[in-house]
Amino acid sequence: MVEYRNPKPTVDCIIELAGERIVLIRRKNPPIGWALPGGFVDEGEALDAAAVREAREETGLEVKLSEQFFTYSDPKRDPRQHTLSTVYLATADGEPRGSDDAAEAKTFALDALPKDLCFDHGTILADYRAYKRTGQRRKL
Repeated sequence: MVEYRNPKPTVDCIIELAGERIVLIRRKNPPIGWALPGGFVDEGEALDAAAVREAREETGLEVKLSEQFFTYSDPKRDPRQHTLSTVYLATADGEPRGSDDAAEAKTFALDALPKDLCFDHGTILADYRAYKRTGQRRKL
């Protein structure tokens, strides 16, 4: 039987809270560092449902997705394997608490993000900052 080495679908969620804060998680597992809440899409699961589930599992927040932001597909974005991440923008009420794969969940202002961001989340958040400032999405 032929084994296909296709990229794995993932989702990430930029969760906006009151006070112009976003939620990041500190990962329990390598690569260690801060990341957007997210993870792998389960078989039979829609992307938007995966984003809501991953946000709940890692932050304890019930999110409301507002839009699909962009899909990131650089083969080097995840050092473990080739993944494709569809990023959603979401809102939530309350304060996050880390659980599941998250050692901690915390809120940050966009101008005070931690330096040790995992994967390509620094690029994603730079694109998000530009979008919030200009209303323009990343160009292909």
